[in-house]
Amino acid sequence: MARMEMSQILANFLLLCLCTAVSGLYFHIAETEKKCFIEEIPDDTIVVGHYKVEIFDKAQNQYLPTVAGLGMHVEVKDPDEKIVLSRTYAADGRFTFTSHVSGEHVICLHSNSSAWFGGGQLRVHLDIQVGEHAVDYQQVAAKDKLTELQLRIRQLLDQVEMITKEQNYQRRIHLNISSGEDAIDYFGLAQEEHMDIDSLQMRIRQLNNQVVQMRREQDYQRYREERFRQTSESTNQRVLWWAIAQTVILLSTGFWQMRHLKSFFEAKKLV
Repeated sequence: MARMEMSQILANFLLLCLCTAVSGLYFHIAETEKKCFIEEIPDDTIVVGHYKVEIFDKAQNQYLPTVAGLGMHVEVKDPDEKIVLSRTYAADGRFTFTSHVSGEHVICLHSNSSAWFGGGQLRVHLDIQVGEHAVDYQQVAAKDKLTELQLRIRQLLDQVEMITKEQNYQRRIHLNISSGEDAIDYFGLAQEEHMDIDSLQMRIRQLNNQVVQMRREQDYQRYREERFRQTSESTNQRVLWWAIAQTVILLSTGFWQMRHLKSFFEAKKLV
């Protein structure tokens, strides 16, 4: 039984690993140009951005590491237009901030270029990591002396927490209602079943139920999307048939008017 639960946890962990929240890219800007990005971030979520700036060398016709003194200024605003981060960094490094409200955060980058570097073309490599993807788990394992199983459970817990935050952000509903796995008192259940369950086994059971609950919610969302698609297709079909019916009525009316006018002119001997 324990092996089955463990294999199911590992399978669920691999499934959740497919859900990524990492965006890596590079873009070109002038030294005095500002580039902004919009990231939808749940509340209380860590965001880490790794970047590297290169400058175009006309003599070698390629991008090279920047000269000394050229850095990158990063400014982050939350959905309420409040500045979360505003700081100048080196040409190669990272920035970190934590969201306090959920919604669209604007991340802007521009160089601290002066006239000494003016006129250059920059290429900026940017990798934004959100949530549990921003955590260095190898460093966490070394610091907390975690085993491989404990580390995977920590990752799975963080992923479940991140998915829950994203779902809550999408719903925008604040109801004090317990449903699904949230309505289960696990410690009370263990006492009722007279089970000797340690904290690790209890977390494994909680994670199993959380994954099952998320799958049910995903299936329900797919069902709603299918119903919406069917309703949209039915509405489009009705609109199409109504347009065809209107066209037929207009053509029939025009044909009848032409026949009527022709008969009228013939009766008056005008044609």
